[in-house]
Amino acid sequence: MPRPLHTPRSPRYDAVQACMDLSAADPKLGKLIQRAGSFTMRVASAQSPFEALVESIIYQQLHGKAAATIHRRLLESFYPVTGNEHFAAQHLLDCPNEQLRAAGLSHNKSLALRDLAARTLDGTVPTLPRIRRMSDEAIIEHLSQVRGIGRWTVEMLLIFRLGRSDVLPVDDYGVRKGFALTFGKLKPADKVTPMDLPKPDVMHRRAKKWHPWCSVASWYLWRACDLASGKIPPAA
Repeated sequence: MPRPLHTPRSPRYDAVQACMDLSAADPKLGKLIQRAGSFTMRVASAQSPFEALVESIIYQQLHGKAAATIHRRLLESFYPVTGNEHFAAQHLLDCPNEQLRAAGLSHNKSLALRDLAARTLDGTVPTLPRIRRMSDEAIIEHLSQVRGIGRWTVEMLLIFRLGRSDVLPVDDYGVRKGFALTFGKLKPADKVTPMDLPKPDVMHRRAKKWHPWCSVASWYLWRACDLASGKIPPAA
C-alpha cells in the first residue's frame, strides 16, 4: 500500500508576524485570532501541481471522507506500476476507464482528470519550479483552462500547496460563513441562510486591511466556523 513520501510543513512566510499585523490592522479579526489560537496550517509543497490538482478535482463537491477514500483507491490502483503513491500524467492518460470507475470516480471527474493530464503534458499546467515563479493571478489564469478547475480550486492550491500568503477565496462557503460570524450578525446557533453570507465586494473592502496576509486571515475565518460548531475549543 502506498505511503506518503513527504511530510507537510509550515508555510515559508512568517505566520507570527502575520498574526501580529492582522491583529493590529483589524481588532475584530485579532479577537478571533486570540480565540482560535496559534496558526497551525501546513502545506504540501512537495506535491507537483499535477498531483495537487488531481486531489483537488477528486475532492470537489464530496464529503472529505468519501473523497479521501476515492483518492486513496486511485493512488493504490497505480501502485503496481509506479511502486509508490506518485503517478504521472501519462499513466493517467493510458489507464482504462474501468480503473477510474473502480476507484469511484464519476464520468465528469474522469474527463476532468484526463484533461488535466493532457494539459500537464502540453505545458498548460506548469511544472513546480515554473509555478513557484508565477504570480497568483497568472497561476489562476493558466490552471482555469483545465476542465473542471475554476478559481476556487486554484486558490486552494495557492494556499495549501504553494503556501502563498495573500489569497482570499471569497467564494468559499467556510470563509464566507466565518466572515459572517466574525464581522456580521450571524450567531453560532443560527441556521445559515444565503442572506447571512457576505458578498465578495464586502469581503474585499474589509480585506484591504489584511494584505499581504489574506491567506492567514482566511485560515482563521475557517477556524471561526470550527469554534462556532464546537469542533475546536477556544484557546486559553
